[in-house]
Amino acid sequence: MTPIRQSRSRGAALALATCALLVTGTVLTGCGEEDPNEGTNGVGRLPAAKIQSKTRAAAENAGAVRVHGSVVSGGRTYALDMRLKDDGGDGSVTTKGTTFELLRVGEELFVKAGADFWSHGGDQGEGAADAAAASKLDGKFVKVPQGDPSYKKFSGFTDKALLLDGLLTLHGTLATDGHDEQAGVRTIRITGDKGSGGTLEVSLEGKPYPLRLERAGGAGTLTFSAWGEDFALREPEKNETVDYGQQLPAS
Repeated sequence: MTPIRQSRSRGAALALATCALLVTGTVLTGCGEEDPNEGTNGVGRLPAAKIQSKTRAAAENAGAVRVHGSVVSGGRTYALDMRLKDDGGDGSVTTKGTTFELLRVGEELFVKAGADFWSHGGDQGEGAADAAAASKLDGKFVKVPQGDPSYKKFSGFTDKALLLDGLLTLHGTLATDGHDEQAGVRTIRITGDKGSGGTLEVSLEGKPYPLRLERAGGAGTLTFSAWGEDFALREPEKNETVDYGQQLPAS
């Protein structure tokens, strides 16, 4: 019987040694447990601050991205569906039930919307003038002068670097909050102040791109996709465009 007990002892020792070999960084994967970071890009094994740094770098270096979701700013909610790259972007923005399209090619910015977008209140005479002006802009790409007050506001929705820099920031103490999946892609979740400072899902496959963001304070939720997928940008044809002059009508 003694040889059998010795054999079992050797087997137990071998099992313990095998378990010890599964230690990765500071995480111990027990026997029979699956390592959620196995076969990934490895960022899931990093501290939260390092993950955030890497995901911001990946986003900045990507040639293009699609941003879809909602942003709350200044008490107003904006629903975005924008494609962005370094030299411009296009897509739509909806707020207070009104949708307008944006197109920026280099420094040239265009807005396309229905007549209701361009109309605004006033006395009867002003209302008639507004309606006449709005009808000329209805469904046309209106060139936004760079000196117009609305240029900076509208162009911000089409500026990849500016928009991502403002969005991809978690506030407070950073921490990892487990693994998840976004659109079929495995992710690692990082949070600021246990979620009150925002929550970000980062891809564990390929480059560590941000895939989903819940902004701090309930200020909107956004998804990011089509990272690095280029798309064509062109200025609208002349028959599609109205050049309103040095300043757009109030809207």
